[in-house]
Amino acid sequence: MSDEIQERVGVPVLVCDPAGPPVATEQDALDLIGAAFIGAQVVAVPATRLDDRFFSLGTRFAGEVMQKFVNYRVQLAVVGDISTQLAESSALRALVHESNQGGQIWFVPDLDALDARLSAAR
Repeated sequence: MSDEIQERVGVPVLVCDPAGPPVATEQDALDLIGAAFIGAQVVAVPATRLDDRFFSLGTRFAGEVMQKFVNYRVQLAVVGDISTQLAESSALRALVHESNQGGQIWFVPDLDALDARLSAAR
């Protein structure tokens, strides 16, 4: 599977391939945003594609990536199990909690949970 736009509960979502290239730079994030501009409102990125620095908030990489999505008004969904990273960082737990309260950036365990969030937001 490659990155592809899927209609999920009536919302066009760029579902990124778990085996795709890592998101390790701001430019990688911008490339995903650019790919979304061909018709997606949401980018669903597997947590496994995010560089480890994303989950280490001291690097500021997560903030830089998330800000790009906010600036370009494209929703970001980080999809996958991040329980190990959450167990290691109270700051990350707080970020995930706050993000999930809003409508721009979500952390969800799987695509079914993303579908539920998208349904609830409609």
